Amino acid sequence: MTLASGLDAGASAGAHALARYRSEFPIFRDAVYLNTCSLGALGDRTRRRIAEFFDQWQARGASAWYDVWWAALGELRARYARIVGASPEEIALAPSVSVALSAVAEALDYRRRPKVVITSLDFPTVAYQWLAKRGRGVELVVVESPDQVSVPVEAIARAIDDRTALVVTSHVYFTSGAIQDIRHVADAARKCGALTLVDAYQSVGQVPVDVKAAGVDFLTAGGLKWLLGGPGIVLLYVRDELARRLAPAIAGWFGHKDQFAFSPRVLELHEDARRFELGTPALAAVYAQLGGLDYIDEIGVPAIRRVTS
Repeated sequence: MTLASGLDAGASAGAHALARYRSEFPIFRDAVYLNTCSLGALGDRTRRRIAEFFDQWQARGASAWYDVWWAALGELRARYARIVGASPEEIALAPSVSVALSAVAEALDYRRRPKVVITSLDFPTVAYQWLAKRGRGVELVVVESPDQVSVPVEAIARAIDDRTALVVTSHVYFTSGAIQDIRHVADAARKCGALTLVDAYQSVGQVPVDVKAAGVDFLTAGGLKWLLGGPGIVLLYVRDELARRLAPAIAGWFGHKDQFAFSPRVLELHEDARRFELGTPALAAVYAQLGGLDYIDEIGVPAIRRVTS
């Protein structure tokens, strides 16, 4: 079993190398903060990025949309893409994992494949998404953990068959910190023609993630925890071929290919993952996340992992 966090003697050198960043997180002056798994500490760079947004809003009003704010959205998609090993065209922005899951769930056809497989250790939002669709014929299968720490890949694989539309699992389980072997989960799903969605909220930012090497179809994570960006902004990775083929049955104007046409008669979705986007992003959250990524990108996830492993 592998755990995502915990210090040992081998990590002390890496921890010392990162100590210079402590002064940029004011909470550390008064507290020993051990709850990043719930909410990452606020850094000075994040606060400055938020102030930058407020200054733009104050000085320019809506005109800031047409250059700096639009560019900020593109910058965030690109930086999210780099951190998970994707292309920017495979990244959609959403305000929460619940919204991202909804966009995926509403893009799948459950008529021939009504089963969705999850585990008992996944965050409940995952289960709620498909429990809400039981009236539409969705069959939710929950694979139990034998020890309440992790779920064997073999147990997940046994639950998958040719009636399975989607397999959902966490990369790092939120209750235990155990790391799931998402590559082998994806392999098991693919053998039966099922898709794989990974909730990586507890890994992205502290554990290296490569969606291509893992072979997953969807992955979601966000700013609240290890990406140091606070609430209100998440990424949804959609594999390139799926991003062009799937069409969510929920939509918003940011998913429209020509969103400024303002036509009530035509819905033509983006030809990339942006088709999974819905309404106007919360720009304060976008800027907060850019500030958090200023730390993550400068330090590097491998260096962070050497401390948390």
